[in-house]
Amino acid sequence: MSVYTQLTDDQFAAFCQRFGVSFARAIPITQGIKNSNWFIQTTDDVDGAHAYVFTLFEERPPEDIEKMAVILNQLDGKLPVAAPLALVALGADDNADMKKRYVIHYEDKAITLVPCLSGAHPQETTPAMCHEIGAALAMLHETLQALQPAQDYGVPLYPWSEVRDREMQFMPGDEAKLMRDIWQAYSNLPLTDLPKGLCHLDMFADNTLWDLTKGQEKLTGLLDFTEVSVEHYVMDIAITINDFCTTWGDAEQGELVHFDRRKMAAFLEGYESKRALNRDEKRALPVMLAKAAVIFWLLRLNVIHYNRTEGRTGDNIMVKNPDLMKRLAAYHWAHVEKAQKTVFVLSNDKRDNQLMGIFSDITHAEQARATLSNRRDISIKEYTLDQLA
Repeated sequence: MSVYTQLTDDQFAAFCQRFGVSFARAIPITQGIKNSNWFIQTTDDVDGAHAYVFTLFEERPPEDIEKMAVILNQLDGKLPVAAPLALVALGADDNADMKKRYVIHYEDKAITLVPCLSGAHPQETTPAMCHEIGAALAMLHETLQALQPAQDYGVPLYPWSEVRDREMQFMPGDEAKLMRDIWQAYSNLPLTDLPKGLCHLDMFADNTLWDLTKGQEKLTGLLDFTEVSVEHYVMDIAITINDFCTTWGDAEQGELVHFDRRKMAAFLEGYESKRALNRDEKRALPVMLAKAAVIFWLLRLNVIHYNRTEGRTGDNIMVKNPDLMKRLAAYHWAHVEKAQKTVFVLSNDKRDNQLMGIFSDITHAEQARATLSNRRDISIKEYTLDQLA
């Protein structure tokens, strides 16, 4: 992820020593947008290998990172995660404050050191990979139910409504309307009836690692647990589907956004192989997909705002294009609107349901049937536009 805070080799060596690791070299990791990260080569590594990832958390307070360490230890052995190393006891103070055993405090920021996981970030996904990540997310949801009360382990949800209100002031009218409509549809869901618990909330493909042997792709790592919060499971599902089931075109391709519903079906099949979705969750998913895209649209706008106000510049700062998430939100919202729009279809029951006409309201459909000589053979059926498609 992007490097915001610069450290010297002497600092790296001192920090690594506290984790019982002999430092040789730090290599900046430039993907991502939130924290400062480096690969750490130790004196035991050979041929340019690196054994650990060193993270300096730029925004999350150290107590949140301690919660993350507990979560990762809960998942360890059931899913491919890297649990933070414990601090080596260097004196009485280290033993006295057990709450800081996984975290170093540096200028009110948290530092952790975790083992490297094998594998690589996928440049593209397959239906089989979507099935596997779906099953992994369900396993995560089920496993973390053991941590109770869940609120004691999750970090607070970010106040995205405040970012929405700030950013909507500067949006074109059609964009503001899209965001407002999706937000209202989300608010109208039966939210109190939807199951919730500890969720990852940032399970993008670049937060996973895979053995990418063609035709035998296998999940080898789940990364970045800094956003784990108590949220509806179906929101976590929507966030993950949005990235794993979307092909993001690069700038030379016009940054097209292609959502693959076949991949989404594979994901949901994988998820439900571990945890079944109830009826309310299935009904809420289309709106959640749109809302999840809105959240990440706002997140990227917020990163731009934060970088501007903090004066962050330079080649090490990576900003993802918010317009991609805006386009995905519009795509999902179009499907929601189709599902909400009802039409009435006239068909001939004696001729294999031959289509006779489509009407926007029942009155016009009945009037049309009344004009037909064989109206007893004509039925009127109600469909949503997405069903008709």
